[in-house]
Amino acid sequence: MLAICFDWDGTLADSLGTFFLANRRLLATYARPFDAERYRRAYSPDWRRLYRRLGIPADRLVEANAVWQRHFDPSAARLFPGVRSALAALAGAGARIGIVTATRRAIVEPQIARLGLAELIDVLVTADDTAATKPDPAPLRLALERLGLSLDGESAQPTIWYVGDAPDDMRMARRLGVPAVGIPSLLSRPASLRAAGAVEIWPSVPAWAVSFLARLERSGVGKGATAGDGATGGVGPEGLAARGAAPASAGFGRLARRS
Repeated sequence: MLAICFDWDGTLADSLGTFFLANRRLLATYARPFDAERYRRAYSPDWRRLYRRLGIPADRLVEANAVWQRHFDPSAARLFPGVRSALAALAGAGARIGIVTATRRAIVEPQIARLGLAELIDVLVTADDTAATKPDPAPLRLALERLGLSLDGESAQPTIWYVGDAPDDMRMARRLGVPAVGIPSLLSRPASLRAAGAVEIWPSVPAWAVSFLARLERSGVGKGATAGDGATGGVGPEGLAARGAAPASAGFGRLARRS
């Protein structure tokens, strides 16, 4: 089986500008300096950690989050060009598609539906689904479990990839022995993604998908792909060894057709 999990904001969805604007307004409320470089250095998928790094007092974190929510506009999110076609091509090649995000389900799920991706997504794991967030491997592990996959080495292993735009995306995947593809964004630079464990760096998801599908075709592996395929570079039993390495929403069409 071939499974590819993606981050959402900054990877598939062009939404980081909205996050940046809401955070800029939040930090202005507390008279704290804020710019793109400070955001990149301080960024964590855990908003409490992010706010502490940006100088918000610990006893005002909940208050600050409420201020952020007043300024955040989830309707501004758009897909990066070519993302839908790329996911459709990957799904057509037999890939199961997952999204693993630190954003809340109440924000992401309507965006996925509005942007026309619901029919392509098999599993969505959000901040609501695990106590720990990236770089802890729990969110990605849960996504793989919901896809019916196991990394225990006791059965035929799938080929798995993770694609994200933040260093903590790379760290999460690395902790499970899953190869991570880095997409530089407002939150990262190629060097920071590589330092965090990225095995490939691409300017966009569509650019990576074109290369990946070409490699998949050359390898002769298509639908029903299994692990250990060196041409695609995914995680098989040997790859995992070398690296040391709740039901999903029925609102998604591909999942619904399987249930």
